[in-house]
Amino acid sequence: MFARAAAVAATAALPAAAAPAQQARNMATLKEISVRLKSISNIAKITKSMKMIASTKVTRAQRTMEQARVFGEAATAILKYVEVEPKKDNVVVVTVSSDRGLCGGIHSSVSKATKRFLAANPSASSAILGQKAKSQVQREYRDNIFLSFDGVTKNAPTWFEAALIGDAILSAKPEYESASIIYNRFKSVIAFETESLSIPSVKSLASAPKLAAYEYDDDLLKNFEEFTIANTLYWAIAEGYASEMSAKRTAMENATKNAGEMIQKLTLTYNRSRQATITNELIDIITGASAM
Repeated sequence: MFARAAAVAATAALPAAAAPAQQARNMATLKEISVRLKSISNIAKITKSMKMIASTKVTRAQRTMEQARVFGEAATAILKYVEVEPKKDNVVVVTVSSDRGLCGGIHSSVSKATKRFLAANPSASSAILGQKAKSQVQREYRDNIFLSFDGVTKNAPTWFEAALIGDAILSAKPEYESASIIYNRFKSVIAFETESLSIPSVKSLASAPKLAAYEYDDDLLKNFEEFTIANTLYWAIAEGYASEMSAKRTAMENATKNAGEMIQKLTLTYNRSRQATITNELIDIITGASAM
């Protein structure tokens, strides 16, 4: 009889002992949810601001890109008609990237294209614009990199900047046979495509079948080579800059949307947990009042 009474008493005391522990767990959970909710709200404010900044830069980048396309297409138009034979020896590949992140896989696309190019041409030399692509390419092809540039397109791209880069490449590799520029071509606000542009050297231009029929000075071809590299680099950098700003805007928009969804879920979880805590406290109060 005493054993049965002790068991009943222990059973009655168990919920009373477990209630404070459960209440403590609920309070800790509520605090954790509240802290996380606040941090995600702050992140959503930051991503929304970055989206607005990227949206402003996209419009300006598109205007610069349209101007650069005129330069680039005019410089490379003659190459379609002189029938320059592609060279596979002493080739230079220029990768157009930047130093900034938070823009999706836009840097990985040009890095993968560069790796495929170097795998097909093991003796090719690589010049990389931007730290993002350099950090990815140098893991496998460090020895192929002969030149790299930092701080490219920190602001809007300019023709003078492209001309300086082209001059540095020509000074480092004056005896190259052909050059390929790998960049991201702007398609739309939500789409881009990784492409490459081929630029022949002075020797390749001089040996072109249709160009040999004209009379020209050697200095003219050298000037044309420098002019073509500067214009093509300006075109590629402007295209890549516009693609990067569009990708950054899309990434920040998706991040803001995901943060909003997480805030809604955490708010619902917080309200449910808070309501459950209040209900448990009311049950404890009513149970204590009934026992008295």
